Amino acid sequence: MWSPQPESLAQLVQMLANSISSNNEIQAANAQKLEELNKIPDYNNYLIYVLTQMPQETTETRAVAGLILKNNVRLRLQEIAPPVVEYIKAGCLEALGDPDAMVRSTAGNVITTIVSRGGVTAWPQVLPRLMELLDHSDYNVVEGAFGALQKICEDSAGELDQEVEGTQPLDFMIPKFIQYTDSPQPKLRVYALSCINQFILSRPNALMVHIDAFMQALFKRASDDKPEVRKQVCQAFVMLLEARPDKLLPELTNIVEYIIFCTQSDDDQLALEACEFWLTFAEQEELQEHLRPFLPKVIPVLLRSMVYSEMDLLTLDVDEDDGGVADRAEDIKPRHHHAKSHEHGHTEGAPRAERTPGEGGSDDEDDEDDDDDDDMDDPYAEWNLRKCAAASLDVLSTVFGNDVLPIILPLLQEALFNEDWLKKECGILALGAIAEGCMTGIEPHLPDLIPMLLEHLNHPKALVRSITCWTLSRYAAWCCQCPSEEARVKFFVPELEGLARMILDNSKRVQEAACSAFATLEEEAGPQLVPYLGPIIQNLVQAFGKYQKKNLLILYDAVGTLADSVGEALNQPEYIQMLLPPLIQKWHQLSDEDRDLFPLLECLSSVTAAVGLGFQPFAGPVFERCVNIAAKTLTQSQAAAVNPALEMPDKDFIIVTLDLVSGMVQGLGPVVEGLVAGSQPPLVDLLRACLQDPSPEVRQSSYALLGDMAISAFGHLRPHLAQIFPDLIGQIDPQAEHVSVCNNAAWSAGEIALQYGAEMQPWVSPLLDRLIPLLNNPKTTRTLGENAAITIGRLGLVCPAQVAPYLEVFAERFCTLLRGIRDNDEKDSAFRGLCTLIQANPNGIVKSFVYFCDAVAMWQSPSAELNDMMGKILHGIKQMSGDNWATYLNGFPEKIRLTLAQRYGV
Repeated sequence: MWSPQPESLAQLVQMLANSISSNNEIQAANAQKLEELNKIPDYNNYLIYVLTQMPQETTETRAVAGLILKNNVRLRLQEIAPPVVEYIKAGCLEALGDPDAMVRSTAGNVITTIVSRGGVTAWPQVLPRLMELLDHSDYNVVEGAFGALQKICEDSAGELDQEVEGTQPLDFMIPKFIQYTDSPQPKLRVYALSCINQFILSRPNALMVHIDAFMQALFKRASDDKPEVRKQVCQAFVMLLEARPDKLLPELTNIVEYIIFCTQSDDDQLALEACEFWLTFAEQEELQEHLRPFLPKVIPVLLRSMVYSEMDLLTLDVDEDDGGVADRAEDIKPRHHHAKSHEHGHTEGAPRAERTPGEGGSDDEDDEDDDDDDDMDDPYAEWNLRKCAAASLDVLSTVFGNDVLPIILPLLQEALFNEDWLKKECGILALGAIAEGCMTGIEPHLPDLIPMLLEHLNHPKALVRSITCWTLSRYAAWCCQCPSEEARVKFFVPELEGLARMILDNSKRVQEAACSAFATLEEEAGPQLVPYLGPIIQNLVQAFGKYQKKNLLILYDAVGTLADSVGEALNQPEYIQMLLPPLIQKWHQLSDEDRDLFPLLECLSSVTAAVGLGFQPFAGPVFERCVNIAAKTLTQSQAAAVNPALEMPDKDFIIVTLDLVSGMVQGLGPVVEGLVAGSQPPLVDLLRACLQDPSPEVRQSSYALLGDMAISAFGHLRPHLAQIFPDLIGQIDPQAEHVSVCNNAAWSAGEIALQYGAEMQPWVSPLLDRLIPLLNNPKTTRTLGENAAITIGRLGLVCPAQVAPYLEVFAERFCTLLRGIRDNDEKDSAFRGLCTLIQANPNGIVKSFVYFCDAVAMWQSPSAELNDMMGKILHGIKQMSGDNWATYLNGFPEKIRLTLAQRYGV
């Protein structure tokens, strides 16, 4: 039997006590010593001994021993000798009955960690033993065992629904948990419900066979006198809406009344859990008509829940003019860079192109809503009752549309004109929340509501001014679509001026909301901003000297969005002299390792592309530093990949610098060749390495830069294309996991083809083998399909003999995808390629001719060359058809017939 050495034990206890010292130097030195103890084989035996066998020590010392032990198990379980693991298991189970609640909880945490890291099957005795302890006569033991079970159910729910040594653990666990929902001890009732709740959404058979008993337990506990128990009941009802709505519908009226009651509870957490019910209810499509009759009761409750609470007001420091107060580090959330993706604008009411998501490291277009442009400061962030209620109202208005207006408009009328600023603020938030779902119904009221909102930008309360900025952003599209100059002067210009003024507010909260709202207005307004660029830039530049660190990051986004929205209109000497010096000054103030470079470089990337040659005076040092940062980060990542002892650097440094180089390549055009030629290390060598990087986000930005260089600096790429193309073709995959990498690779291939001409021949067939299945796959995202079509068209333009035989296979999808994108050079080159292919293989277009004619008719202003090619093809087909032409054309929609007749005389 193991026993500790007294001297070693005393030394460890002293170290553990030092670890909670208020002296930072003692803490740091002590942490290093404790880390070195992991080299001692029985170190973890000492830790469990201190936790479980030394009641004479302080609770804090024992808990620290348990916390270190838990982390060691989490990080090194496989390295711990089996006898030591067994000693830890026995000690933890014994400590579940310790008189000290913190020790019981810590022991339960260690048990949970062993189970989650090693799996239930590696410790099959633990669940039966914990369930046995629930029948123990000592309450401390029961509470300690239940605490451990609750954590296991939360962390390992999936495993508990699997067979372990011939039995299904949930078969004996679920009935016991249901039994304990009736315990006289409130904490045990909470534990029992919490354990069961972990399994509702996965619907295991063990729960489904007892679902009626569970429902009876829930209804009984709904009137529990403890808010913590009712919170678990509300959680269960929320999940049952999704998993077993059939069990709620018979009692729906009573459940709704109960949830309404709980939503108005003085206990904030209970109210929040209840409010989640409305959010989930509205999102369940098959239940929406069941929800409709309750809207008159639910919506007023949601509105009341959106009013700031006293606790909110205590924590928000709402009325301070705090613009000059430095931000705390904990106030600034980490930001992820959004890697560059090549997309196309659309006509005819198609949605705006989405930005490429980057949160969480995914680049798939399915994650588009990571980039919600309504973030404000953000009314739905930092989740609480107010945010949940506002989100619920947003979803309800989206689901039921204008049907909610008869209910909410009287409430809004009362709130918006209330003397109590808290209720007024809540009304403004509600008006913003219903904007998307009720736009058509609220639109007749906007001529009165927008001026009222603009007036509230002058409100003395910062919280009113900030929420007004957000709500104005929700109606920005309406203000930007004014049908007359009179309306424009009345709505668009005042909103533009009001938000620009709020950018310079003395409240950091208002600054943040105004900057985000202004960025939304910029996106909606686009070229409409051009007449106002001077004052806009003056405001933004003034903000550079006023903002603290957190809001500076949002200001960069507003400047970058402005550049994206007005494009080359920004390339005026007076605008460049106002805007670029403060940006370059910020650039010089940041080190190469500072993550604050990310938003600044994103901003510069947009600005450089917009101002074009106007960036030339600043380009050399910026280009050189970008290449150096990317090369240094790449070298560090390659070293860390082969040496686990080295820390992997943040590859966002590669992504942001490559994207800024892309912006410079786009903006400077052929002038960039001098920078490329003089770059050290050579940019093309760096790019080739990045094209093969294991990080999809790095490859995504690399292929964007590859395409931009093909346009502006092709001579530097040409010698390397034989090495680049095999990797490029490998990224174009109909089953691509990383859609945006595939997207950028496909686009860059088309740009290279335009420059390479007939020399593309060796790569045409392998490219078509991948691009055509990608184009014809109905699951391919719109943007990827468009880029595949454009590249196929460009391949047809330079190598028609190789592509023409496949025309019949892809022509219909080609025309369908590209008919609606905005007319530009890319679309023009693709259609010139299509026309070249039709001339080489006229029979290939026969089955898809109506789609071709539809796409032709969609062109607003084709180039002279393309117009001539399309006209020749139409006349050629007409001649081939002879007397059948008129009959054939009669099958086309009237709009197509009229356009073809007017434009081409066919």
